[in-house]
Amino acid sequence: MIALAKEAEKTACELSQEQVDAIIFAMAESGYAHAEELARMAVDETGFGKYEDKIVKNKFASRTLYEYIKDMKTVGVIKEDEANGLWEIAVPVGVVTALIPSTNPTSTAIFKCMICMKSRNPVILSPHPAAKKAISRVCELMSEAAQANGAPDNMFQCLSEVHMAGTRELMQNDGVALILATGGRDMVRAAYSSGRPALGVGPGNVPAFIERSADVVSAVRRIMASKTFDNGVICASEQAVVTENCIAECVEAEMKRQGCLFLSDEEALQIARVMTRAPGKLNPGIVGHTAQEIAAMAGLKISGETRVLVYKEKGVGDNYPFSIEKLSPILAFYSEEDWHSACLLCIDLLNYNGVGHSLAIHSENLDVIREFALKKPVSRLLINTPASQGAIGATTSLAPSLTLGCGAVGGSATSDNVTPMHLINKRRVAFNRQELEPEPASTPANGANAEVVTLNDVESVTRKVVEILRTM
Repeated sequence: MIALAKEAEKTACELSQEQVDAIIFAMAESGYAHAEELARMAVDETGFGKYEDKIVKNKFASRTLYEYIKDMKTVGVIKEDEANGLWEIAVPVGVVTALIPSTNPTSTAIFKCMICMKSRNPVILSPHPAAKKAISRVCELMSEAAQANGAPDNMFQCLSEVHMAGTRELMQNDGVALILATGGRDMVRAAYSSGRPALGVGPGNVPAFIERSADVVSAVRRIMASKTFDNGVICASEQAVVTENCIAECVEAEMKRQGCLFLSDEEALQIARVMTRAPGKLNPGIVGHTAQEIAAMAGLKISGETRVLVYKEKGVGDNYPFSIEKLSPILAFYSEEDWHSACLLCIDLLNYNGVGHSLAIHSENLDVIREFALKKPVSRLLINTPASQGAIGATTSLAPSLTLGCGAVGGSATSDNVTPMHLINKRRVAFNRQELEPEPASTPANGANAEVVTLNDVESVTRKVVEILRTM
């Protein structure tokens, strides 16, 4: 597969910008047209998330992404700075290995195929075993649309047999130029330790802080819209609500009004038993399931109107199970004396299981927002917006992306929302802007006569030095 991709690379490098743009338009239209089919396949195969929300994500990864990248220059000279005598030329990085998760399988696969084609890089998809059929179907659709519009064969390939040995080879083979890793912590770490350049996404564990100046009704509505979207599988979804004591009762009441069930200590213990496999380790069996399904696993009966399970957690760490990243409609709830202590708690949550990713804050106080922005170890601070949709660029002006960098602090090579521009190298062409003249010789300390050497010719300079030495 790598050898076939290398052959495709040779042809792809010759494509013009117009050809590339025609290809990605066709791919986007195919992804959009098959959004419902792919959503159904993803839900049926994995059991994760909501069919309706996966349709939205598939359309986001195709047409919304296309609108953002369609005018990007990714071929030939992409920048000319005549004033400083600099050109930048786009050079594809080469064959890309793309690790695709089971939580967002089809939308992530569409996204990675699109940005690889825009940057003229062949891509080999390594699907999560639980979503192999759905991801393979994306590869098939992207290939058909691309080849019908001039892309070379084998521009997109997908592993048909999924096992660690194959994925390991894809990550370590010298024929692979770059790894795009989206998945669990262990998979991302494996990508970064493979010896190949990698762009990876770590866990989120996103706190949402509701500050006293916030519109509580709107803040809770946005948090609920995010946390219930696709049953909370997006890594940028909120994992904890943090608020201030002075508005805690108001926030709790509004959360209950909008469909939250606050668990008793006994109920929380039952949920925790199915939510974690070991201290600090999430049970993947609850990921992307509804609140009712998770409650049933724990032996609890809850109202069909319940949207999110909430527990007033008492701390952060392995001994506090609701403080982990849960990837399901479950939230921890914390109340602090003021925004200063809330700020510290948010940092604790991030450092525990989500450093470098994202944080949401609901506030009208720009001073508080600025303080959070200056101190939080995150790559995205999301203001008065649903975290899931805001982080991927659906409700904010961030680049539309399903690969969210976490920066060096989060073990990632970038803090950006990954785009096609992360998949090209830039060849710089630099024109001479000035001549460097030799420094004039200084007058000897003994007062002897000496000539200033200003000649550029090496032989002339050498003869002049010899003559000076003979007079000394």
